[in-house]
Amino acid sequence: MLLKRRTGRRNGVGPGRRPLLTAALALTLLAAGFAAWTGWSWYAAAHDSTAATGQSRDQVLADGEQAVQNLNTLDYRSVDQGLDVWQSSTTGDLHSQFTQGRAQFEQQVKSAQTVTTAKILSGAVTELDGKAGKASIMVAVRITVTAPKAAPSTKDSRMVADLTRTAAGWKLSALGQAAEGS
Repeated sequence: MLLKRRTGRRNGVGPGRRPLLTAALALTLLAAGFAAWTGWSWYAAAHDSTAATGQSRDQVLADGEQAVQNLNTLDYRSVDQGLDVWQSSTTGDLHSQFTQGRAQFEQQVKSAQTVTTAKILSGAVTELDGKAGKASIMVAVRITVTAPKAAPSTKDSRMVADLTRTAAGWKLSALGQAAEGS
């Protein structure tokens, strides 16, 4: 009679004989660890001040580019509405200048019968102080002026603008030509 050798395993199944169970357990632990790590990473990124600063920069740039485009676009046939847009795009001293000189400027545009359009080519935030509500941008803009009985004239220009945060968003508080480099 042959004697069976006892291996210390029940029913002949030991730890070495359950590879699928071992692999499934290892994969489950690995997946749980990965889920915990990605959850923590997402939470940390969502509550990081760097993300808020990036969003502020994006908002400053979008509002600033739109305001620069607004201030370089005007049609003599709808000058009143165009100047309303100018005023709603500005704040501070710049806003005061447009308000005070509006009637005279409106008359000049109507008599010249010009249509000016602008297209932003590129832009960048150069300064941002979110706590103080101040920012600066630089933009490249293509301005096209169409006068009666003349071919349209196009000029590419670099402009710098200061913005101030208001209750209605970021608005232009100063606008000028960028200095030409040598």
